[in-house]
Amino acid sequence: MFAYHEGLTHQERTELSYQRLRTVNAAVPDPQALARDPVALSALHEWAGVADAGMTTLASIHYNLFLGSLLEHDHEGRDLGPYLRMERIGTFLCTEQAHGNDAPQLETTATLDRATGGFVLTTPTRGARKWMPNTSVAGGPKDALVAARLVIDGKDQGVFLFLTALTDGNGRHLPGVEVELLPQTASSPVDHCATSFHGVRLPRTAMLQGEHGRLTDEGELVSCLGSPRKRFLRSIGRVTMGKLCMSAYSLGVTRHALTVAVRHAHQRVTSGMTSGQRVPLFAHRTHHAPLVEALATTYAATLLQREVVRRWAQAAEDEREEAERLVAVAKGWITWQARAVMTECRERCGAQGLLLSNGIAGQLAANEGTITAEGDNTVIWVKAAGEMLLGGFSPMPPSEVPPATRSLHDPAHLHDLMGDLERIRHERARGRLRTKRAGSPLDRWNGASGAALSLVDAHVHRLAAQQLLAAAAQATDPQVALLLEHLHRLFALRYVAAHSGELLAHERLTAEQVRYLPEVLEATVAALVPHALTLTGAFAVLDEITERHPALRSEVVPA
Repeated sequence: MFAYHEGLTHQERTELSYQRLRTVNAAVPDPQALARDPVALSALHEWAGVADAGMTTLASIHYNLFLGSLLEHDHEGRDLGPYLRMERIGTFLCTEQAHGNDAPQLETTATLDRATGGFVLTTPTRGARKWMPNTSVAGGPKDALVAARLVIDGKDQGVFLFLTALTDGNGRHLPGVEVELLPQTASSPVDHCATSFHGVRLPRTAMLQGEHGRLTDEGELVSCLGSPRKRFLRSIGRVTMGKLCMSAYSLGVTRHALTVAVRHAHQRVTSGMTSGQRVPLFAHRTHHAPLVEALATTYAATLLQREVVRRWAQAAEDEREEAERLVAVAKGWITWQARAVMTECRERCGAQGLLLSNGIAGQLAANEGTITAEGDNTVIWVKAAGEMLLGGFSPMPPSEVPPATRSLHDPAHLHDLMGDLERIRHERARGRLRTKRAGSPLDRWNGASGAALSLVDAHVHRLAAQQLLAAAAQATDPQVALLLEHLHRLFALRYVAAHSGELLAHERLTAEQVRYLPEVLEATVAALVPHALTLTGAFAVLDEITERHPALRSEVVPA
């Protein structure tokens, strides 16, 4: 069912993804419980993404954004059976053609009709078309949650979600629902569309309500939140879980790509250094060093995701804001690292890496969608950076131990160096933000934004390294602990080495240590090389998938 199919059109791949989604749903014991469980939902994306990126995109929309939003609002008395059984597919319409990352400015309106007690859903301008949900007739009957501006007696009450039928039971679009299929994207094969509503009438029950907003019998809005922006953010709260889904997908396909690249490099042979000698590609440092470094990054990213999911799932109300920022920071970093690692894997596999049937090139393209979905990476990092500068973060104080007396083999020293980079960038960004120079607030932010984003980068690297070190400390097998320590050293040293000039200028590294950095990096890579297959084996990528890849056929072939 999940084997790669050659020669399918975009439409055929899309239909296949919907078929596969229903196959998955039939195997899920309780779709409602799945939608409520951040750990299970994240795990689904890690494993499903490798099998079918399009199916995983559809699953993310249906289970998380659609079903999850229904469950997090008042839903007693609402029949969820058709969605749990996937008799109707759910989709989520928030962003508009003219309003992506500034979603609070959405133009779509849902106007209360006092004569009927229901609503009239309208797309007032071309820029207000919902962009780019899966609203075509592919996949069968569909309903949507539409983010629209609630208008009562001419007054804008803010954005809420409205449950809206898109098609009839035969999958034909209903009157007033206009859907334009968009050009094919380079990412996962999904039926992306632009969607408009022309006076579509909705019943009173269509509005998703909760403490953030309810309509009284008299048609008045009551809310525990005075801010329309906060009401909107509460309405689309599942977008945060969506960020975790995106990073989970990226992790799964990254571990898969590394498994293929490392196994391929052990199987394929090429010339050695002496006449007539034949050695595996992996024997060459120029081939295996980038892959070993990618292993360190991928282990760090996986362990960071585990911690972020745990913190999000367990966060108390007063911890939600910090947990949400952590989710956003991790999503940006993990999906960007996935791009870098998969690009390296594709290149290490040569021409084999270009074959879609080897499961790297297509996933690399699909990963571009995760970088933009649920909040463009740069935009959500800018928001996180602003919060960190305005009191949401306190940098580590510098170590009082003189740098010259410390060792680059000492994990505590590496941890302090990464903390030093956070502090340096935090101070630089705050200084630029508070400058007395003339200029608008935008001018001051523009002057600080580069340092602010580099602060987020240093912060997430330190957190990921910290999770690697914690895993090593918890390991009961000495060999496992040693490998994790090596991975931590390689991951941390690569970041420190890349910014050694900054650390040297601030006297957190000595000149001798900077000169010694390449030697420690080289020794650490060499220590990990013999264990590369063990490390990728621990990813537990399914043999049912890898055995189908032409790049991993058992016979050894000459380069």
